[in-house]
Formats: sequence, C-alpha cells, structure tokens
Amino acid sequence: MIGKIPLKNRMIVVATNNEHKLREIREILERFEILPAKEFVEDFNPEEIGNSFCENALIKAKELKKYIEYPILADDSGLEVFSLGGEPGIYSSRYSIEGTDQANVEKLLNRLKGKKDKSARFVCCMTLIVGERVIKREGYVYGRIIDQPRGENGFGYDPVFIPDGFKVTFAEMIPLEKNKLSHRRKALEKIRIELEALDV
Repeated sequence: MIGKIPLKNRMIVVATNNEHKLREIREILERFEILPAKEFVEDFNPEEIGNSFCENALIKAKELKKYIEYPILADDSGLEVFSLGGEPGIYSSRYSIEGTDQANVEKLLNRLKGKKDKSARFVCCMTLIVGERVIKREGYVYGRIIDQPRGENGFGYDPVFIPDGFKVTFAEMIPLEKNKLSHRRKALEKIRIELEALDV
C-alpha cells in the first residue's frame, strides 16, 4: 500500500533538465511541485540503450531513483514514419551523423523521397515510479510528413509534421495550440489520472 503524501509535500522529480519539457509537465501536473534532475544529481545523462521509448524512459527513471526517494517521472519520445518501418523512432534526436534538428530533418526527407505513404506519428512514453510501483502511459499524435519545412516555432521534426485534421505544421502553430495536441500532453494526462488515483 502506498502511503499518502501531504499536498504541501507533493514533489515529483523529472528525469530531465529540458526546460520545454518541464514547462509542459508543470502545466499538466499543476497540483505538484515539479523539479528537474539537476536539483539532485549533477550531470544527469544516463545512456539510453533500450529498444523502445518505454524502455528508455524506464532507464532514466530507475537511474534517478538511485539518488532520491521522491516520486520520479521520466519520458522518452520521438517520431515514427510508417513507410520507413518506424524510423527514426528511438533514434529521433540522433538520426543523422550531426545530430542537429536540421540534419535530422534533411535525412528524413531524403529517406522519404519517392515514398507515397508519408503518414507518421509522434510517440511519448511517460514512466512514473512511486515507491515500488512503476506506471507507464503512452501518448500519440498522428499526421503526415511534408516535403519542405514550414514554420519557425517548435523544434525537432515540427517543421515537417502536419497533424491529422490540420493544414499547418507543428512549427506553424503557436506553442499553446501545439501543446494542446502534443503526444507528451496526452501521456501526461494519463499520468495525472494515475497520480490522483494513488492519492500521492
């Protein structure tokens, strides 16, 4: 049985130092105090050797759990293009040799040349560790890849991804509009329900 944690002590440590992710997590889990890994562990950067988004998220969560007793939240996310067998997948951030957003997008567009099917999805796996309990929840956004980048907002593959039901890319949306649709938000909403059910 997981004991209750008083509301004033509702602290969750996130296995990231990415300010964009932290901001989105704080918006969804507004009843909790959200802290980055760097508050507890210097140079937190575990090697992601898993074969799936959920495996990588669990690696990060377990590594951080070695240092603290607070609830831990970790995520791993990326883009899957169906005609490429799920590429770039777990290698989304390091798809190209350079590993920059521009180089990754260029490689993706080159790989898609001649492909009729350009449907894709963004995937996020959120992993929560509370005591001995591990909870994993996933979120998805389906859409398609376009031939040329459009838009100045966002990051990663946002300039070439148009979500289903829209005519603009993620990078052409204002952040608030994109965040309402995001795969991370969808996974976080499921985590929030679990947290409320656990009374932590």
